[in-house]
This record gives sequence, structure tokens and C-alpha cells, in this order.
Amino acid sequence: MGSYFFFFPMILLLAATCYGQRFQNSRATYYGSPEGLGTETGACGFGEFGKTVNNGEVAGVSSLYSSGSGCGACYLVKCKIPTYCSKEGAKVVVTDYGEGDRTDFIMSKRGYEKMARPNMAPQLLAYGVVDIEYRRVPCSYNRNLELRIHEHSNYPSYLALAPIYKDGMSDITGIDIGLEDSEEWSPMRRAYGTVFDISNPPIGSLRVRIYYAIPYEVKSVQLTRAIPTDWKAGVAYDTASQLN
Repeated sequence: MGSYFFFFPMILLLAATCYGQRFQNSRATYYGSPEGLGTETGACGFGEFGKTVNNGEVAGVSSLYSSGSGCGACYLVKCKIPTYCSKEGAKVVVTDYGEGDRTDFIMSKRGYEKMARPNMAPQLLAYGVVDIEYRRVPCSYNRNLELRIHEHSNYPSYLALAPIYKDGMSDITGIDIGLEDSEEWSPMRRAYGTVFDISNPPIGSLRVRIYYAIPYEVKSVQLTRAIPTDWKAGVAYDTASQLN
């Protein structure tokens, strides 16, 4: 568990910067994908969730990726060309890592177009890269947090999972698992992005404890529902919980 806390000072600083922040200046571009959606192979490890969440209005980020703890964060992004850009901007979900030409955001086409005034999306797309302002905002899905078992998992010898539908403005920093009828916990490793894994996990119904950062504080919560004994790769399990 010590590995979680080694990174906590930096995570807390990043979280504090994002909460209630003023708009920050940067640049944004977009990437092409079928139907303008996200990608299933993003660096966060979300799979299909990363393609379709938020109507496909998603983004890859650079410094905001924060070694994976920035995955799932929501940002309001506004471009700065008054003729073509709306005042409302676009709310995007971080699902990938990406670096561009001095850009903090590489948005899906749908997300990029969302910044435009009505009927002005083609003109905005023609710019390719635009000046923007952005700030972090709460995610709100009106549903419980889910634990998606990664496709690379191999029952019962290897378990990898990714939390999806994370509400609010917290950053997940660590995950422990343990047998439902035991007091012992086993820390999972952040494999990449928001994917946490463990070799030879306990066999049985698994309880889950999540560590997450908010400004100036690290909290933990034991999720209400456990991962079932016969967990399966590719399945997302409802935790009946959210991070507060």
C-alpha cells in the first residue's frame, strides 16, 4: 500500500489545481475515427466505454493524463474563435493519452465539433488546431460505479479491472481486493491508465476497496457489491456505490 502514498502529494496538488479552478489556456486538435467517436484502444484501458461514453465526446490528454490517474476526468473545453465557437463549449471525458502541437487536448471529432456554433462545425474542423480555454468539471452519469473486467484477464490466475462511470471530480489512486469473508487485503498494481491488475488473485467472492484523491485529502471506500466468484473477462459489474 505504500506505493499509493508515494504519489499522493503530486496527485493531491493536481486535484487541488483542478477543483474550482479558473479556465486555463491551451490548444486543442482532433483525431479521426469511425462516426467521430472515441477509440476502444485508448491508453486509459476503457475499451468500448472509451469509444461511446458521453456520446463519443471524449479526448486524449497529455499532462492531464497524470500517469493514468487523470483517466475518466471531465473537462469543459471552449475554443476562442468567436465567429465559429459557441459560448457553451464541449464537455469531454478523458479516455486516452495523446500529445500534439502544444495541445493539451486531442479530441474526438464529435467532441471537437461540439465546441462550434450551430452549422459552423465544418469551418471549425478546417482549422485543425485551435486556441482553447478549459477547466475541470464534475462527471455525472446518474448511475453506479462499475468495475469492468479487462479482456486480458484470465480466470482464475490473472485479474485486471478498470472502474467506469466514475462521478464527481475525484482521481482513483489505488485499489485493494480481498475475499468477502476475510480481513486481509491485497493491493492491485496500476498496470496502465486506469487498469489495475493482480496475478493469482484470491479465489472466491471478492470485496473491493478504492483509494481516491480529492483536494488536500485521500479517501477510501469499500464498495457495496463484490466481484462474484465466477467473474468473467469483458463483463462490467455494478458496485451499487459511487465515490463521494
